[in-house]
Amino acid sequence: MRTHYCNGINENLIGQTVRLCGWAQRRRDHGGVIFIDLRDREGLVQVVADPDQAEAFAAANECRSEFVLSVEGVLRARPAGTENPQMPSGKVELMAARIEILNRSEPVPFPLDEEDIAENLRLKYRYLDLRRPEMLARLRLRHQVTRYVRRYLDDAGFMDIETPVLTRSTPEGARDYLVPSRTQPGHFFALPQSPQLFKQLLMVAGMDRYYQITKCFRDEDLRADRQPEFTQIDMEASFVDEEAVMGIAEPMIRGLFAEVLGVELPNPFPRMTYADAMHRFGVDRPDLRNPLELTELSDLMRGVEFKVFREAAERPRGRVACLRVPGGAQLSRTQIDQYTQFTAIYGAKGLAWIKVNALDQGAEGLQSPIVKFLTPEVLQEILQRSGAAVGDMLFFGADSAKVVNEALGNLRNRLAADLNLLEGDWRPVWVTDFPMFDYDEKEDRWTSTHHPFTAPQSAHLESLAENPGAALARAYDLVLNGNEIGGGSIRIHQEKVQEKVFAALGIGDAEARDKFGFLLDALHYGAPPHGGLAFGLDRLVMLMSGAETIRDVIAFPKTQKAGCLLTEAPGVVADKQLQELGIRLRPGVGADVQNP
Repeated sequence: MRTHYCNGINENLIGQTVRLCGWAQRRRDHGGVIFIDLRDREGLVQVVADPDQAEAFAAANECRSEFVLSVEGVLRARPAGTENPQMPSGKVELMAARIEILNRSEPVPFPLDEEDIAENLRLKYRYLDLRRPEMLARLRLRHQVTRYVRRYLDDAGFMDIETPVLTRSTPEGARDYLVPSRTQPGHFFALPQSPQLFKQLLMVAGMDRYYQITKCFRDEDLRADRQPEFTQIDMEASFVDEEAVMGIAEPMIRGLFAEVLGVELPNPFPRMTYADAMHRFGVDRPDLRNPLELTELSDLMRGVEFKVFREAAERPRGRVACLRVPGGAQLSRTQIDQYTQFTAIYGAKGLAWIKVNALDQGAEGLQSPIVKFLTPEVLQEILQRSGAAVGDMLFFGADSAKVVNEALGNLRNRLAADLNLLEGDWRPVWVTDFPMFDYDEKEDRWTSTHHPFTAPQSAHLESLAENPGAALARAYDLVLNGNEIGGGSIRIHQEKVQEKVFAALGIGDAEARDKFGFLLDALHYGAPPHGGLAFGLDRLVMLMSGAETIRDVIAFPKTQKAGCLLTEAPGVVADKQLQELGIRLRPGVGADVQNP
């Protein structure tokens, strides 16, 4: 139906007859001559309808915004002074000989040329929202990313292999989405949280190098960068160590940014251990554009009079640290109170602070309610360690290390945003040497930092049972501007090692056999050393496009309540379907809806 896309129209085609198809973006009647801006996926062209072409003029007169049109005519140069250099077609216009209205449109529920549109409207009418140039650009960028990744991994010897979507529930992370089986009543499939076990089995099968751009599912509470269904760039390779995996992934990301965005990322990416990241920034995904760092004070606070600091410093897994804010002494008491409320979100019971008004007057030069509880020697050491200068503010955290890290780590990011402290555009960093296990105080047990199939570092293999908290993993994350965009590890390929890790997690032989028997069996049959990594495609494209949430880079996303406003999913199903599945709803469940 067309000879060209709109962006293919230029002065080289002047005098030629062309046919275009698209939507009427705007219609303007200029005293008998009608102008229509015709839009397709690739761009815009100005169409001119003159009364001399009676049929075309009549159709143009009838046309309204978002009507679907087919236009045929001769391309001509725009009159001098009317060119639009911002458009590829800005030097020409199409003199319409024929305009056919292929379909009409009702008035749209929101202006497509506006930016500030309520998100619920955008999601309900997503097919209209996607017509907007910024949304089209984001999906185009997503396509460019996946195209580059496929080409890179194909050239690197990886095979694109699909893994199952209906699989077995192995609840070792977020909640699974469960799918009841009709043919085996009382049994359930689970949608995969990742292809982890299947890609390991592919390595056992000798596939050597696998990748997949795949959907994953997690039934968890949502945030701006989370969705119940999301997409991973998943990869695994045999006969590799950490350096080999990072050596494959890092050039891929560097080449991706160069080709798609024209951005040169550092070569090589810097590296940082998990311990260093937590010590300096309070998070394992530090934004290196932010110059603020934490200062360790735990050893200094043991035995001080100030009870809050002393008890935190002396407790197991406790921490006292401070965050220096250059020029922060100008912060008002109202602002300080707001930051105190902010840190309370992360469990902090308060936010102590000191304003540095002078350095040569001892405690007299420091403004704070807590100065009187600290000796001059301790205050001097705090100033020296933190590198405080006149006009600075020090914020303190004192609690369990988890609370201090989360409170000050997030406060660090908040301050950088509020005070415009970020430096540079793109700062990637590899974070390595993660702990094998995290201690869950509520459940009084060790849990996997990544997943239970991550290999421990060889130096800690024999001490897993006696000292699991000290064990380090052969794991690595790639962080970009404070966002984890990819993570992976070298996997366990020997059954005896896997048994030791299960034992450290409190998973007995029976439970391990029940949940992971098929993997344990596979390890009997010559599993090679292997490892891999997965990138979050949605999050990566969100960062590259500058979007605020991953919903803006997914064609049809869910809301923060895991619903689809467009299709009104999830929905009720017929009682007959429930009966076939052997499911009966409890009284009151779904009472606000009526089963068909």
